[in-house]
Amino acid sequence: MSHATYELKAEARERVGKGSSRELRRNGLIPAVIYGDKQAPISIALSTNEVTKRIHAGGFMTTIATIDVDGQKIQVLPKDSQLDPVRDFTMHVDFLRVSGNTEVTVEVPVHFENEDKSAIKQGGVLNIVRHTVEFHCPANDIPEFITVNLDGAKIGDSIHISAVKLPKGVRPVITDRDFTIATIVAPAAGVAEDETEAAGE
Repeated sequence: MSHATYELKAEARERVGKGSSRELRRNGLIPAVIYGDKQAPISIALSTNEVTKRIHAGGFMTTIATIDVDGQKIQVLPKDSQLDPVRDFTMHVDFLRVSGNTEVTVEVPVHFENEDKSAIKQGGVLNIVRHTVEFHCPANDIPEFITVNLDGAKIGDSIHISAVKLPKGVRPVITDRDFTIATIVAPAAGVAEDETEAAGE
């Protein structure tokens, strides 16, 4: 369901501040903080390469990691990472301490299936209103994505969150309305003829 967990080695940081952060970065390390779960925050340093590799692999914000801080293993979920916009370089990461019953709020990507069994096949256009949806979910069971089934969807249809089968324990952050994830709209004028000819070949 969710990505395999992974482990990162870290060392606790004694000195915290601008100067020491710069020094860490020069040595190929990223300053990070582990907080939450009603415990004091821990300042740590992580290998820049390891973290950058994880971020580029995808699913970074939705995968639980184990951070080994000088032998103490802590389960965490990345909450926030600051990039240096110029050099595409991770400056800092915040990690939230999680245990089996921690609930977290994450943005989950939306995937669509059965487009060929919907009006899209006849030239309708899928208009995606939300590419990601924010959910509350158990920290140890974050969906990698949610799937919207377009089977039977017609032009003019809207697909709302209520139509999506969500995994157990996963609830949308927006609760006051049945919000739209996508709509199927008529093709723009002029596109339709070409589509029909192509389909008739």
